[in-house]
Amino acid sequence: MPRRRASTHELRSAIDCLPRPTREAMLAGVAANDIIVGAYVDRRGGICPMLAAHRHGSRIDFLPFSRAWDRFTQAKRARRATQRELRVLTAHLQSSLLADEDADVDLRGAIVEHRALRARTAAERAMPAPRLGRRPRRADVAEAPPAAPRPARRTGPSDVGERLRPGDPDRTAELGHRPGWSWLRPFGRVEELDRAVAAAAVAVAQGPGGGDPAERDPAGLV
Repeated sequence: MPRRRASTHELRSAIDCLPRPTREAMLAGVAANDIIVGAYVDRRGGICPMLAAHRHGSRIDFLPFSRAWDRFTQAKRARRATQRELRVLTAHLQSSLLADEDADVDLRGAIVEHRALRARTAAERAMPAPRLGRRPRRADVAEAPPAAPRPARRTGPSDVGERLRPGDPDRTAELGHRPGWSWLRPFGRVEELDRAVAAAAVAVAQGPGGGDPAERDPAGLV
């Protein structure tokens, strides 16, 4: 069985190597003539497949096919080919021709796609390349709509008059209503702080509005 399978594969390979017109002529000759194995012709008019192809228009001789045909049929002398052998030969000839047609279709499709790609590439190359760094003209730019007016800014108490900054003198009018609030100017020396604390104690003892301002701030710091 492995030997028969190998001989069948060898026969198909030999058929595929034949030119397409030769395969077509052989297919027609096998159907129209008595086919033999083991010889070129016999005395009863039988002919081999290659001679049948010649009688139907082929003009080439392909010795590898004749050898593959004889090995496939295991011919030891000239005899008529069996129906099975003829069916195998015919099937391989038809299959080989169909494979060529499929390959031709694929090849034609590839050629069409290649030509279309070349046409697109040529058209793209023919188009002018865009200029880099070109400023748009006024005619190309649509007029921008006018900007919406900004909402009016709210004005609070701190925006009226001079804005109070940390360290400004006497913020009693602003913060005096807060419970426990008192104001004291920052000092750079401890002695000045002690004199200011003493003056504040005297002012508290005299009550609101009482006493001389110089006595309430003897150091001139309040």
